Amino acid sequence: MSAAFFTIFVAIMKTLKGKHVILIIAVIIIIDQALKIWIKTSHPTGEVVRVFGMDWFRLHFIENPGMAWGWKFGNETGKMILTLFRLAAVIFGTWYIAKIIKQKYKRGFIICASLIYAGALGNLIDSMFYGMIFDKGLHYDAAINDYLSYAGIAQFSSDGYSSFLHGSVVDMLYFPMFKGQFPGWVPFTGGEEFEFFSPIFNIADASISVGVITLLLFQNRFFKKNATDENHTTLETGSEVSDRAQVL
Repeated sequence: MSAAFFTIFVAIMKTLKGKHVILIIAVIIIIDQALKIWIKTSHPTGEVVRVFGMDWFRLHFIENPGMAWGWKFGNETGKMILTLFRLAAVIFGTWYIAKIIKQKYKRGFIICASLIYAGALGNLIDSMFYGMIFDKGLHYDAAINDYLSYAGIAQFSSDGYSSFLHGSVVDMLYFPMFKGQFPGWVPFTGGEEFEFFSPIFNIADASISVGVITLLLFQNRFFKKNATDENHTTLETGSEVSDRAQVL
């Protein structure tokens, strides 16, 4: 199955050129932001809809102040550090993608890097600007040393709910495939209920995950040609090739 997936992936990549990377990144950002803005300005937090009536595919609107997949990173100081780290990663990513395109890395590797870059940029936009352009959002309350949610539906406003770099990330994709119970013999969690798949995420998170997983699965194939080319280069010399040289 993995070989078939890679064959299809390579066939798609062969139709792409370096200039199309910008288009791929732009499409991911547009879809990610459009879905986030729509759900934030149309619905209160909580479950929105079961897509096509399916129990395992839902839109469930939440906001989180931290990392991908709803993970947190301390208080407001931690959030600012995380946002600045994302900004630095995006700046570095811009330079790195330009570099690997110029050096003609494998298309598959370039696309994986672009997916990761687009995902990081998508969530960075939330963190940097959402606190400034929406009137409501998940925000930090120093009095209770925790984050507070809000009631109602958020709207665009010049009076934001927070400041630059302090916006919360919007998540909505939820795939609760099935629920079960851990066997009693399982250490620590025996007898407890579990749900697969429980995280609520967004298009940007999915883009990062697809890029990373594909890169890990096929890294040997992505780098194989480059390594071979480097070996060939080390064997090249400026010596004149002639019958006499070959005999000697």
